[in-house]
Amino acid sequence: AHRRLRQAVTDSLGRVDPAALRGYVERSADTLIDRFAPYGEADLLGSYAKVLPLLVFNQLFGCPPALGERLVGAMSAIFDGVDAERANAQATQSFIELIGLKREQPGADVTSWLLAHPANLGDEEMIHQLVVLMGAGTEPQQNLIANALRLLLSDDRFAGDLSGGAMPVEDALDEVLWLDPPMANYGVHYPVHDLDFGGVRLRAGEPVVISYAAANNDPALVSEQRGGNRAHLAWSAGPHTCPAKDSARLIAAVAVEKLLDRVPDLELAVPADRLVWRPGPFHRALTALPARFPPVPAPMPAPVRDQFDETPGDTRWNVRPAQSQSTPPAATSTPRPPESASRGPRRVWSSLTAWWRGR
Repeated sequence: AHRRLRQAVTDSLGRVDPAALRGYVERSADTLIDRFAPYGEADLLGSYAKVLPLLVFNQLFGCPPALGERLVGAMSAIFDGVDAERANAQATQSFIELIGLKREQPGADVTSWLLAHPANLGDEEMIHQLVVLMGAGTEPQQNLIANALRLLLSDDRFAGDLSGGAMPVEDALDEVLWLDPPMANYGVHYPVHDLDFGGVRLRAGEPVVISYAAANNDPALVSEQRGGNRAHLAWSAGPHTCPAKDSARLIAAVAVEKLLDRVPDLELAVPADRLVWRPGPFHRALTALPARFPPVPAPMPAPVRDQFDETPGDTRWNVRPAQSQSTPPAATSTPRPPESASRGPRRVWSSLTAWWRGR
């Protein structure tokens, strides 16, 4: 069952070309930077790291901007544990609207490719796959970008290199993924019987949340040099490892590089130890990342449309054939009878835990 769902996801993500993705991230980053660069100060989280993944998600999944904003807001509330029931209902309804839109108007986007995949996903299954993809593609992505920027601007090992003209972005990403992974705790598991583990009694069927951050910071693994070492658990591991980790890392690296290139002499507006971390049992996320810098004049507007007006599902995403060995997907998705209403309301949050349980 897991292989069937996983194949649909990996095949669909595999149709996104890295060069096209890099180009879109760069253009989106430029659009955002142009908006705050002339002012000499900005919240790099709210004005940049948080918005950029939303733009990428809207483009990749063929999601209209207003609908995408609703989805990101709902998923953030779920991760924060703030009014999660209401957020769950809002996310579910938004996903239903997106799936309905793509059944009516399929395009060159991940949502349409999932619907057209030979796995023949039903609406319920589509909702859960999109929940996981969006949960991993927006909230953790913004945290990875913001945490990398915090490290680069506050840690002398990196700040010194930046002032000298180098930009050790890849090393900073490795450091963050080891020490401050965007999803610090997740990977829910359920004991199949009662057992004692490390002096703790675990009851059958009770959820056990795995801490990636704690595993990565095992004293036996401590090393002064994290750069280039990617043996951490920030992307999980095994059959449930993140299927989009290469794309996620590319997005973060391009976002950080573009900002440091466009806005020189960037520095934190408050001491690093005064930055505030958001509450929540799963993520490692800042509430804000205030920064200052010498104002940078905005470039002359180019005679092209604004990136925020870009049509979702742009055909340039579909520049590589799917890598699946399965039957080629149909050109358009095939409508499927609606799920029975007797099953009760769909729960978005349940799919996040079910994903890691392989169900």
